[in-house]
Amino acid sequence: MMQRFGQPPLPGKNYTLRPGSYAILPLKGRFLMTAQIGEKVDVQLPGGGIDPGESPLRALYREVIEEIGWTIAYPRRLGAFRRFVYMPEYDLWAEKLCHIYVAHPARQIADPVEPDHVTVVLSADEALAALGNDGDRMFFEKYMF
Repeated sequence: MMQRFGQPPLPGKNYTLRPGSYAILPLKGRFLMTAQIGEKVDVQLPGGGIDPGESPLRALYREVIEEIGWTIAYPRRLGAFRRFVYMPEYDLWAEKLCHIYVAHPARQIADPVEPDHVTVVLSADEALAALGNDGDRMFFEKYMF
């Protein structure tokens, strides 16, 4: 059974399955993350939704470029988790199925193109304290220790 983080699904809500791929990106003893700037700052592992017909790995390469402007190499899958959330930017109740990888950041080729996203570089302690969801935090912690 896949581990669930966050709130259980709310009764009476229809959730849309939304698979995504996300990466832990170690860079010279620190970590590349993305911060979504809104009413509050939400620090996340770079990544995002898998498009219909797209593989989790292909989505990972595309989403990391979109969110932080970096290419990646040598991705290795660490596992997956699910969480049930409301996504205001899509007006959608989603069952997020999150595939987590670790990868080598190869080089920065662009600025982030995702609206309201900025790239941040954090120490392991800063990343653990800042990550906005428990699933990301658990995989990051597992990777670190």
